[in-house]
Amino acid sequence: MLRRAWKPALVISAPALGYLYYTREQTFDLPVRVRGSDGKATMTTRTLPLLSMAAVDARIRQRAMENTVSRPGIVWHHTTASVNANDPIEDATANQVIRRDEGDGDLLFFTVMDGHGGYYTSQLLSRVLINAVALELSSLNKPASNAASGWLDGIKSALWGPPTASTAKSDVDIHISSDTESPTTPRRPDADPVRVARAIQTAFTSLDAELIAAPLRVLAAALEQEKRQQEHGDSRPQQASTRAARNASRNVRRAVAGVWEPDDAAEGKGRWRVEVLSEDQTGRNPAELARIQSEHPASEAADIIRNGRVLGGLEPSRAFGDARYKWSRGLQETLARAFLKGNDLSLRSPAALKTPPYVIARPVVTHRVLNLPTNDGAVRKDKSALRFIVLATDGLWDELSSEDVVRLVGGHLAGLSGAVPKSQLSTLVPTTTGAEAVEGKTARRQRMSDGAPEGQWAFVDENPSAHLIRNAFGGADTGALRRLLSIPAPLARRHRDDVSVTVVWWEEAEGTPEVASLTIGRDEVKAKL
Repeated sequence: MLRRAWKPALVISAPALGYLYYTREQTFDLPVRVRGSDGKATMTTRTLPLLSMAAVDARIRQRAMENTVSRPGIVWHHTTASVNANDPIEDATANQVIRRDEGDGDLLFFTVMDGHGGYYTSQLLSRVLINAVALELSSLNKPASNAASGWLDGIKSALWGPPTASTAKSDVDIHISSDTESPTTPRRPDADPVRVARAIQTAFTSLDAELIAAPLRVLAAALEQEKRQQEHGDSRPQQASTRAARNASRNVRRAVAGVWEPDDAAEGKGRWRVEVLSEDQTGRNPAELARIQSEHPASEAADIIRNGRVLGGLEPSRAFGDARYKWSRGLQETLARAFLKGNDLSLRSPAALKTPPYVIARPVVTHRVLNLPTNDGAVRKDKSALRFIVLATDGLWDELSSEDVVRLVGGHLAGLSGAVPKSQLSTLVPTTTGAEAVEGKTARRQRMSDGAPEGQWAFVDENPSAHLIRNAFGGADTGALRRLLSIPAPLARRHRDDVSVTVVWWEEAEGTPEVASLTIGRDEVKAKL
């Protein structure tokens, strides 16, 4: 229910005249679940202030950024935007463009990370994951490189500082899009898709090993400190060390590409093919279910995945950290006794835990060929070519399908503006579907669409990432948009998730740019390789 409340305000004007007036503040009622003194959950109603449309616009665009990188023959564009449901936001993003010598090909990295149980690990990954992969790739061209040990030393330095680096869970699908070489050109090791895939997998698993080891190092240090304290009569509990054993975060959920397919019969006409570059790596994915079951005794087959979740609890089956699904029960009990006894805290070890690990960090790596300029500046004239890629945390995929996302970005790039009825967008921006892929995020979309009016999309944001977030949360239905974004943390998490979006697209350019602009990302991560 929408309400208007009178809000008093005092205005003072020179020299000493004061008077009162009242402004109207809009509010709305929100059903919320609360726990009584008996521990039972009941429903009640809270009246909350309703943000103005100007405040909603500011919130959607607050973290929005756009970056352009000009290179010989091509201009790369990428945007990011995020809106929080948790306070602070648990998502993190990072991107990096590594410009190499002519002929070697540039390296472009983009990632989004979706936090869980805290933001510590997503922030850590935003600073080290890209560098870990880039250095592992660089070692492909060196016969006996120590690059891996170098970046691992740097990560250890970050982890063994203040104990804020937690275990981390993540959907770790990685999506490689590579420029092409002439068939007669010898393939460099770092241009071989198979070797690149192995290097990425090595970087991920090595990084995860360090993340998993972090609490154990903290345990060893804490036990040594406890020993010294007992010798001096100080028996205070190691509160700071519990954080490393309890918090977690997860990484990118899905990437989708829009592939432009021109119409041979009409100049400038065509359609977008929707290519889902990744599959949701959860227990709902039949191939992933089979993999997990094959790695454990047959007696556990019924318990490994329940309701699409690992041991009935964790949704992603490929993850950074999330050590509760990787450590043995005995180790978890040791950590609990060392850090949590007497603190009314628990590691919440899964009840069905028998033969860990149940979650792995090794990513599924997919390869796509981009229609990029060759070394002589020419552009391939293939009938279809990748034109943009969207990466987002599951806060977006909870609300929008892959087809929705491709149509919305395709319409944005085509210059659509204003409100567009949802039924008309498929006509204005026609699409086809590429290879089928497993998508695990449909429940909320179906629930929200049942019996709901058709609604309208909104094309009002210059930033494509912010554009997607606006349409995920209401589009041109400003009433629904205002109510949803007015819900504060922690109540908001029951109605929406943190959402972070990166959109990458490119276009042909003539000549060599005099100045190439480069912005690493919102967190100003500018580590040099």
